[in-house]
Amino acid sequence: MRKLIVLPFITLDGVMQAPGGSEEDPTCGFKYGGWTFPYFDDSLGKVMDKQMSRSFDLLLGRKTYEIFAAYWPYVQDDLIADKFNGVKKYVVSTTLKELSWTGSVLITDNITQEIGKLKEQDGPELQVYGSANLIQTLLKQDLVDELWLKIFPITLGGGKRLFAKGTMPAGFKLLESMVSPSGVIAAVYVRAGDVKTGSFAQHKPSEAELARRKKLKEEK
Repeated sequence: MRKLIVLPFITLDGVMQAPGGSEEDPTCGFKYGGWTFPYFDDSLGKVMDKQMSRSFDLLLGRKTYEIFAAYWPYVQDDLIADKFNGVKKYVVSTTLKELSWTGSVLITDNITQEIGKLKEQDGPELQVYGSANLIQTLLKQDLVDELWLKIFPITLGGGKRLFAKGTMPAGFKLLESMVSPSGVIAAVYVRAGDVKTGSFAQHKPSEAELARRKKLKEEK
């Protein structure tokens, strides 16, 4: 059984669009591309090195694949380039017909089922970078085993978000975390059952509270 790990850069308000540069994804008028750059330091570099030291295959959406395939094969003497160029890349797309990046495998039909089959196979973990649209499918279908978040101390107000409408309610457990000198939180969460709820309300609600609840029901 292979783990499926999502490893996004996100803002405090959950935006993950175009973290590395303005040219990555300016769709829908997004103008803050490259928002991670001012915060990168040696401690975040060590986090990335740890990710790269593991055995993994890539699982990518079409847009992220196109960004990566136009960049990483042309980079020399770089740890990330060496790793990405050497591993197998599973690419989810309903529009691509062929893949130029060596080691890439196209998934076009029955996407949820095919990813489920990949997880059931023996082999290295599946790491997901970028791929905002694909991640929505993975979250809705409860296919994500771990979230390795890098949370940057900014808000952007708009853009593609990690947790969009329709995300499946799910519980997660924090395994490890660190804070970089620049204020970035790197946190690893593992899937941990269903969402648990409770209440701090008094055992016997006041008349004012009962009236408030009635008003809320009428406002629905």
